[in-house]
Amino acid sequence: MNETNLRKEIIDTARKLNSTGLSLQNSGNVSGRWGNRMLITPSGVPYHELTTSDIIDAGFDGSFEHPRFRPSSEWHFHGAIYRERPDVQAIVHTHSAHATAVACTGQDIPAFHYMVAVAGGNSIRCADYATFGTEELARLTVTALEDRRACLLANHGQVATGSSASTAFALAEQVEELARHYMLALQLGNVQYLDDEEMARVLDKFKSYGQNPNQESERVSR
Repeated sequence: MNETNLRKEIIDTARKLNSTGLSLQNSGNVSGRWGNRMLITPSGVPYHELTTSDIIDAGFDGSFEHPRFRPSSEWHFHGAIYRERPDVQAIVHTHSAHATAVACTGQDIPAFHYMVAVAGGNSIRCADYATFGTEELARLTVTALEDRRACLLANHGQVATGSSASTAFALAEQVEELARHYMLALQLGNVQYLDDEEMARVLDKFKSYGQNPNQESERVSR
């Protein structure tokens, strides 16, 4: 993908945050790896107004030059994830309703359903709380994402990663749906959790699920 197409994909994904309700107005942010730098949505600009020139080319340390805008206030954890996770090519951060509600309890999403494995493990971890736009939140996010593709951020929202902005977005949608199912299950009570042995089997099956044996787990759907 060339730089212009990556910028377009980031804008398209950011707009889908609004159109799907995963994040309202200017909340959330999207980025893509570009060599040893990142392209990221600017801070405080309505997604429907974005043009390709508005997407900011920034270093993982937050360094940038742009005539009009600053990068998203959450550039810290975007940069930290790219530094620590060479497998990650794109990041989507949302304040989706159900994932955020679970995150406000500080709880992980445990293995109540086999599709929890879509995030890469037997749970979707919740990072401890830290003030938005800080290095502390970046550190906690990287820790929660260890061996995972997505995590919750306590009292904040969720982060999803992928090989492209579109796959990261698809994973964010699945995390939101899992959070909704989990909340409904908790209301009914007597939730039946899957053990680590079963989740290991599920994770192994996800490696070859579907038509493409090399497909990413975030694309898995039933």
